[in-house]
Amino acid sequence: MPDRSKHTPNHFFAAPRTPPYSSTSKVHFSLKKLPLDGYFSFENIHCAAKDFGNRYHFLPSAVLYPKSVSDISSTIKHIFYMGSTTNLTVAARGHGHSLQGQAQAHQGVVINMKSLQPKMHVHTGQMPFVDVPGGELWINILLETIKYGLAPKSWTDYLHLTVGGTLSNAGISGQAFRHGPQINNVHQLEVVTGKGEVLTCSENQNADLFYGVLGGLGQFGIITQARLSLGPAQKMVKWIRVLYSEFSTFSNDQEHLISSENTFDYIEGFVIINRTGLLNNWRLSFKPKDPIQANQFSSDGKILYCLEVAKYFDPDEIEEVNKKIERLLSELNFIPSTLFLSEVSYVEFLDRVHLSEKKLRAKGLWEVPHPWLNLLIPKSRILDFAKEVFGNILTDNSNGPILIYPVNKSKWNNKTSMVTPAEDIIYLVAFLSSATPSSTGKDGLEHIVTQNQRILDFCDKANLGSKQYLPHYSNQEEWEAHFGPQWETFVQRKSAYDPLAILAPGQRIFQRTIPNS
Repeated sequence: MPDRSKHTPNHFFAAPRTPPYSSTSKVHFSLKKLPLDGYFSFENIHCAAKDFGNRYHFLPSAVLYPKSVSDISSTIKHIFYMGSTTNLTVAARGHGHSLQGQAQAHQGVVINMKSLQPKMHVHTGQMPFVDVPGGELWINILLETIKYGLAPKSWTDYLHLTVGGTLSNAGISGQAFRHGPQINNVHQLEVVTGKGEVLTCSENQNADLFYGVLGGLGQFGIITQARLSLGPAQKMVKWIRVLYSEFSTFSNDQEHLISSENTFDYIEGFVIINRTGLLNNWRLSFKPKDPIQANQFSSDGKILYCLEVAKYFDPDEIEEVNKKIERLLSELNFIPSTLFLSEVSYVEFLDRVHLSEKKLRAKGLWEVPHPWLNLLIPKSRILDFAKEVFGNILTDNSNGPILIYPVNKSKWNNKTSMVTPAEDIIYLVAFLSSATPSSTGKDGLEHIVTQNQRILDFCDKANLGSKQYLPHYSNQEEWEAHFGPQWETFVQRKSAYDPLAILAPGQRIFQRTIPNS
């Protein structure tokens, strides 16, 4: 590996290793002496070595259950001032939905952020907002703010994630074309840095830390509180799905919809590979506009592309909303017989993935390996991407949903740590695979991982200008390539706010530094 000393005093990530400067018993004794409102657990720690990805399992030395922000600050400050006597690291864990062990800390300290539960405070007025703890779930924020007729503007598809977790990445869903990702809808943060300092930051106060933490993969601080922008929350949702047999027609319609201010409130899409009985399955929750035509539709084994849109409304607006929807649909070029509609409550729509989770848990299919791959592809190369990936690499099966939809990057703040392709319109493509344990076939982990690598290799070879979302890399050169021109700023922020590389070791960007004594 080339010498990187010119970038930072930190060493870069290697495989997890046993701390050479302190025994486990000394670590436990040292932490036990800390005066805390909460407590450490040194025995029931196996849960902190498991996540949704279910592929990496790094056991920590201890799990902190904080009852106050000062518990987190005191712990990090203690480790920071231990200096050369330890190389303990610290990872913040929310709902454990990481994919590659990002919230784990090998023989370090994992902080259970969900035990830090100060109450939410909703502020109404001309510019409403809500103050929430970093370990709060988005579903709970929705259920609280909707009591005031308000809700956050931007979401993820799955709401049982913590605020700190999604803001450390970006938080992207079908509203991002209009409101940007979740990191664009934050007024203020409270952060505990890698030095143990508790700092309030915003675009006007400690702005460098504010923008660094947003999308910063947990490298500069732990989010303990966030002030989130709110907007009006409607009561009901018109939820619509239509199908396409040609990708170019599908993508043109998606791009047309996101280019207008007077459009749907939610716009996504997904790819359907080798699925039979699809429309029959949809009848459980969606009704065909033309049942006779829908019965006659046949996919002929083709790859299909589904446009999924939604319009929010209040019941007294139903006639006006129906006219808007009719007009918007008339501008599209989907297969007419595949227009399916559903009407659900606002909360039911936003929490729609949780229903799938319940079904999978009941079948024992939730806690399996999830070798997900999430990519951001520039608009100018999306046809090339689709032709190769859906035409050659993924042809006969898929092991989970494949999401694909464009967002307008002009709505995004380019000051954050989030890295995107250098075009105004980019596509999120998410391969949300589930692997069957112990399988050696096409539904097995090895096959899916190999398939993901083929997709990544194609993106690299074809020079698509793509970026990973929820990135995962094995060496420092890849991280430097990922950040590109932003790498120097990223390294400078690391040196400023976490100079010993104590935080978020599971991202595998920086390795814990032992300072000179």
